[in-house]
Amino acid sequence: ELMWHEYRDLMTKLKGKDRHFDHLFEKHNELDDKVKDAEEGRIHIDDMELKALKKEKLRVKEELGQYLSQLNNSANK
Repeated sequence: ELMWHEYRDLMTKLKGKDRHFDHLFEKHNELDDKVKDAEEGRIHIDDMELKALKKEKLRVKEELGQYLSQLNNSANK
């Protein structure tokens, strides 16, 4: 769900080499796993907590998208 096709090559280059990217990528994956676990009943959290997790996941995803976009634009100049 996170994979933006236009950034796939850039993401491959950044993985393990860019600490900010790695941090955001890991954070998104953690949140994604937690949301899935809650939705599929593996962990029990209330609706408010689930909403907060989804909101945080979206925020991290947007931050990651902006970061990739900036890097992509500066690389193409």
